[in-house]
Amino acid sequence: MSASETPATTKLAAARTRLILDKPFLGALVLRLPMQEAQGWCKTTATDMRNLYYNPAYIEGLTLAQTEFVLAHEALHCALSHFVRRGHRVKGKWDLACDFAINPLLLQEGLTPPAEAVILDVFNQMTAEEIYPCIADDEDHETLDQHLYDNQSDGGQGGEASSAPPDNTPTQNSSGSSKGDDPEKQGGGSGNMASQPGSDGEDAQAVHSQPRPLSVQERESLAQQWQRFVASAAQQAAAAGKLGGGMARLVETWLQPKLPWRMLLAHYFFESARNDYNYMRPSRREGDMILPSLKSPHSNMVVALDTSGSISDHEISTFISEIGAIKGALPVRITLLACDVKLVEGGPWIFEPWEDFFLPQRFTGGGGTHFEPVFAWVDQHEFRPDVLLYFTDALGEFPAQAPDYPVLWLVKGKADVPWGNRIQLN
Repeated sequence: MSASETPATTKLAAARTRLILDKPFLGALVLRLPMQEAQGWCKTTATDMRNLYYNPAYIEGLTLAQTEFVLAHEALHCALSHFVRRGHRVKGKWDLACDFAINPLLLQEGLTPPAEAVILDVFNQMTAEEIYPCIADDEDHETLDQHLYDNQSDGGQGGEASSAPPDNTPTQNSSGSSKGDDPEKQGGGSGNMASQPGSDGEDAQAVHSQPRPLSVQERESLAQQWQRFVASAAQQAAAAGKLGGGMARLVETWLQPKLPWRMLLAHYFFESARNDYNYMRPSRREGDMILPSLKSPHSNMVVALDTSGSISDHEISTFISEIGAIKGALPVRITLLACDVKLVEGGPWIFEPWEDFFLPQRFTGGGGTHFEPVFAWVDQHEFRPDVLLYFTDALGEFPAQAPDYPVLWLVKGKADVPWGNRIQLN
């Protein structure tokens, strides 16, 4: 054993090698996470999507098979972009939901979990978004690891960084968090965070303080990187004939979602939610004190339906039901427009946050498709939505320029769009 090698680094290297040979999909993902020894603040393992941190005493207490599990566990947090999917959810509950979604997948892959990993059969084959509402607010389970990629303390449990005094000796039931911890009070930033996913160097030096949180821009950039890493790892594993059925389904679902309305729409609403405070001068009746107040209680969404005849009533009904589900979970005000070559008479139909969202009538299809009337209506009414959602086959004439607000095209068929974000509707 060389001077730079320790029992922990030797075991980590061996576990990673076994994953590469036996589970090449997971092994390729683990290779994207440079490993850093973390002293004091890390009780088990942790990731911030840039590195994988580990407590050497914890690793030494695991078997080689269990070490494979914890490495794969961290890699799947990155692969599934858990760091950009939380949105408005309470961090502690979201961290638990992510662990509850990952652990059964790894068990199905034949990996051996450590004793402190919680695996609940009731959550098998469920996503973190589906699991989250099933978790009680007073849930007493804790995460296997620390989730450092979203250190916005909001009073949640599990996944927050420990604020306990440095202690490299984990207990038998150690976890990635302590209830009530607040990582933002620790002065987070670390100067040892130069490495990015895919870098060659590892274990250059121990990380003595918790790394700084990711910025919004870093989260978005890393999400795109990890999506490419997942596609590449899946291709390599499939070529070797070692992409298991469970991982294959996970990759197909994540890279080619069929109806990702709730997750994708929620992303826009959470990013643009008007919950910032302003300090406008109060009225004289309220006194001279300037107190913060919320800008707006809800988000605004425009929904446009292509009624050119190529979209069936059943498809529109499916779409409407999904939008209704979003509306039931979020305070969203919806303005509905229908259009073929021109706007359908009778619109727009406006649904306040407390009203059900439904199809107001059966629309008749026209001969062609023009998208301009919808965007022209928005401009004429000087209305800037938080997002505009257009349900179409994308076979029509588009406006020459994109508007200054987000546009999601939910496309039936294979036609492309010149701007905005295209989502395949299968």
